Amino acid sequence: MPETRTFRIAAIPADGVGREVVASGRAVLDALADTSEAFAFDWQEFDWGSDYYARTGKMMADDGLEQLKDFDAIYFGAVGWPTVPDHISLWGLRLRICQSFDQWANVRPVHFMPGITSPLRKADDTELDWVVVRENSEGEYAGLGGRNLAGRGPGGEVAVQSALFTEVGCERIIRFAFDLARTRTRRKVSSVTKSNAQQYGMVLWDDVFKRVAADYPDVETESVLVDAMSAKFVLHPEDLSVVVASNLNADILSDLGSALAGSLGLAASANLNPERRFPSMFEPVHGSAPDIAGQGLANPIGAVGSAALMLDHFGLPDQAARLNKAIETVTGASILTRDVGGTATTDDVTKALIDALNN
Repeated sequence: MPETRTFRIAAIPADGVGREVVASGRAVLDALADTSEAFAFDWQEFDWGSDYYARTGKMMADDGLEQLKDFDAIYFGAVGWPTVPDHISLWGLRLRICQSFDQWANVRPVHFMPGITSPLRKADDTELDWVVVRENSEGEYAGLGGRNLAGRGPGGEVAVQSALFTEVGCERIIRFAFDLARTRTRRKVSSVTKSNAQQYGMVLWDDVFKRVAADYPDVETESVLVDAMSAKFVLHPEDLSVVVASNLNADILSDLGSALAGSLGLAASANLNPERRFPSMFEPVHGSAPDIAGQGLANPIGAVGSAALMLDHFGLPDQAARLNKAIETVTGASILTRDVGGTATTDDVTKALIDALNN
């Protein structure tokens, strides 16, 4: 009998609907593991987030990174709550983990699912499927800068926010995008910048893209300004396969892509440390949604899709495919939450996903 592989996963539900969708994802993953003797999950949950901040003045424990570093992966919910300024909650938890663990590749698939109506008319009769690759360690989210000169009085303060682009950072994410493109039916990488206006960091990105592209003659390429790419997402999405962009630009574009697919509630993501020196983190991108938190209305599909990305990362592509097939079975049967036009609850969708795995 083959030995069971047990994956140790740190669950951080954090805030709002993050708690509901992480619970859903855990239930689905455990149900999947129950169908196989080849793998299992060992969960440890951490109560960090905005409630923890209210008690301690911190978003996570001082030694939180030390506690997390030996897990096989991190399964994250969402961060943010009206009682905590957004920059404190984000930098105190999610970005602290991403940057400290050098999770430099953020992968966000844009997948159009059966049974879900897209606001994009082209999706009715055109096969659309692409992935946004986001540089996740520097760029506009490097955290460099500061506020000063408050002593001048009201209206006199100055804030400086610097974007950081390094040749190493640009090259590794661009190569990651090209390697990913080689695994897809359409071998194409679209690089996105705003180098006509940002003439230093993004011109460096453009230069590195051209140099790296020469090593991948079998992959089609294009360089597009971010405003033009925003229009292309809407007007010509059939021309997309892998879109690689800086931290901020890819963040915005991937949200646009998810909205075009039907809802941010569908969107999965992986924050990868490809060298595996640290655990990678998997999370839906919909945020904490305080307006519906605790009401059983959250869409768990994004969290479950993120779990499928985690299975791929673990070297279980067949199990990831089973999970993605279950998602499509459920959406195709119109078992949908409110954000995509249905009436199902979070628990309804969770149960349907488990049933689909068992059938």
